[in-house]
Amino acid sequence: MAYQHPHGRAAPVQFAQVLITFASTPIAAVATASGRGAVGIVRVSGHGLTPLIDALCRRPLAPREATYLKFFAADGSAIDQGLALHFPSPHSYTGEEVLELQAHGGPVVMQLLLARCLQAGQSMGIRLARPGEFTERAFLNGKIDLAQAEAIADLIDASTEAAARSATRSLTGEFSKEIETLRQALVHLRMLVEASLDFPEEDIDFLQQADAVGQLERLQQQLTRVLMRTSQGALLREGLKVVIAGQPNAGKSSLLNALAGAELAIVTPIPGTTRDVVSQTIQIEGVPLHVVDTAGLRDSEDEVETIGIARAWAQIESADAVLFLHDLTRSESIEYQSADQQIAQILAGKLPKSVPVIDVWNKLDAASDCGLHKTGIALSAKRGDGLHVLRQRLLEVGGWRAHPEGVYLARERHVQALKLVDAHVTQALDTLAASRPALDLLAEELRLAQNALNQITGEFGSDDLLGVIFSEFCIGK
Repeated sequence: MAYQHPHGRAAPVQFAQVLITFASTPIAAVATASGRGAVGIVRVSGHGLTPLIDALCRRPLAPREATYLKFFAADGSAIDQGLALHFPSPHSYTGEEVLELQAHGGPVVMQLLLARCLQAGQSMGIRLARPGEFTERAFLNGKIDLAQAEAIADLIDASTEAAARSATRSLTGEFSKEIETLRQALVHLRMLVEASLDFPEEDIDFLQQADAVGQLERLQQQLTRVLMRTSQGALLREGLKVVIAGQPNAGKSSLLNALAGAELAIVTPIPGTTRDVVSQTIQIEGVPLHVVDTAGLRDSEDEVETIGIARAWAQIESADAVLFLHDLTRSESIEYQSADQQIAQILAGKLPKSVPVIDVWNKLDAASDCGLHKTGIALSAKRGDGLHVLRQRLLEVGGWRAHPEGVYLARERHVQALKLVDAHVTQALDTLAASRPALDLLAEELRLAQNALNQITGEFGSDDLLGVIFSEFCIGK
């Protein structure tokens, strides 16, 4: 299936030389997951694939029509029989000629077909594709932009239904269109500033006549809306790492089991039962939460438990949110309160202020009304009382707002780029607010804002960035 760039733009100019190299080198790979399956696909992309088609299929293929036939080995024997599809350039996923061979999905059959493709295409310089190289070629040939390319990988990796739907919106170009609208507004403002710089002797105030301040303010308002949806999309993709911490026997493992709805961690009344990290990914309203149960925090002379406690602190330091679990049945104990205070002090020293620590009072089912005056959330991991409140609190600290239909899946780099755009637009407004605006500085801020936007869709970017992005894809995609 081919995906069309939403704005029909050609590939970035700086990659022209790369395009020449790529166009002359056909690539091949197994495009389906490893292992056994009913159907497997071998994909080839390049130019001048007719000799390869003749060698494997021994007959011409109608463009974009599935043809049932045998796939032939070099000695004339049949490797398998299945469907062959030929997509002539430029009407293909990569923008090049693409040949797809659909056979029975056994790993041996797939490897035989792939080896035959490499053998038959040896004179053309065919080689194995790198991870993500088919999608990389689609980007370089202007079929999709960089945000859409990332959305393909995110759709494959989506862990929730909401994430899959949001990735589809990004893939169809909704996110890219928002970025393009912002970019066009910046280009228009840059044109006004350049006009003012080019004709300083003319008694014409281009910026004032065009209401440049109003245009910038409206652009910033739109940018704020896009940034909010992008942040939501990044949360859908990345999820939230939530670490459960507290003293031994506070019910941490019980809380993990209750949130996951399964008996994942061993629960006993013996303090120190959990000695290693136990984690599970759950979803709340489509948002993935990576919940981590840790060893109870206390001084211990047990070597194994000490290692578990050290791992617990390591998990806490990398958390997006910490559930500090307290035991309501022991909350009136001076010794217990003192230990909790020590843990709280260490948490405050180890965690950035941006990482929320949520006080959770467990064992409400076994306690009297002593939990009613506590600050935080009182619950019973055993009965399930209060779990709904905790789930909503976790969504709240993660910054989630319940409107997934307006969200497109995004990445942290998109969020950071938009924040950079916002910073430059804010500086541009401050420059315009001066009694005698420095137009050269204004022009530079607008240029930098546009450059930050361009990084999202790949209008320009470094080879290093592209290498990192496409290396995360599976081979054959």
